[in-house]
Amino acid sequence: METVSFTDLSRKPKAVAAKAAALGRLRVTHRDAPDMVLTTAAHAERAEENLTTASRLFLALMKQDEGARSLLLALPEVFPWVRHLDGEEVREFTVELLDALSDAAELGALEAVHRAGDCSHQCRP
Repeated sequence: METVSFTDLSRKPKAVAAKAAALGRLRVTHRDAPDMVLTTAAHAERAEENLTTASRLFLALMKQDEGARSLLLALPEVFPWVRHLDGEEVREFTVELLDALSDAAELGALEAVHRAGDCSHQCRP
């Protein structure tokens, strides 16, 4: 993702907005605050629609034996730490992750997915 400084944004807002519109999104760095992302509404809406589609697809797969099995087999590629969990814990994590994806997609609760995939509260010592 390309970046501009907050100073650039404040000094040349039209140029920065045009760049963001052309790229779809643009990181705005700020020396004294967290970075921000400037994007178009259309780009943000497409990202939300993609998340909703993926979430609904995963939930539909979990309702089928083969789909659920495929998701469980794929988990270690995305979350390598699940290899340290027993079968029931992997199933619990999968349900938690899919619930979090659904919450993010349907309710805008984006931090839920990050928390669900964070090994610090999942992995055993």
